[in-house]
Amino acid sequence: MEHLDINEIMKVLPHRPPFLLIDRILEVESGKRCKALKNVTYNEEFFKGHYPEYPVMPGVLIVEAMAQTGAYGILTMEGNAGKTPLFGGMNNVKFRRQVVPGDTLILEVTIDKMRASFGKGTGKAYVDGQVVCEAELLFMLG
Repeated sequence: MEHLDINEIMKVLPHRPPFLLIDRILEVESGKRCKALKNVTYNEEFFKGHYPEYPVMPGVLIVEAMAQTGAYGILTMEGNAGKTPLFGGMNNVKFRRQVVPGDTLILEVTIDKMRASFGKGTGKAYVDGQVVCEAELLFMLG
């Protein structure tokens, strides 16, 4: 599969800058799994306050990037185009390492269960092959 750029992502996801947190789709199996990339740069708005002297990507935004990755895989399913993906919850979230400017996040989400407009997925985020965050993601489509 050819990598999908930001323009292709915005055709599927409703998110827009500064809250669109993935830059490229690397792999997608509609309704099953999705793998995306996020280049973390010092130009991100959140680094102005988190923290100016010690920039660290907020963990909740890493989880959001995973959720957007999963949402891409779900919204590409037949009948889901144009729907709004919403968080239903997060379980077993673990942060293993800090993410800093210059890192490249690789985000992988598998869709474990899907019933009508509700579902559950498992996400992992990596930097340099090391897991930096993992979580169970609960979602619904509005």
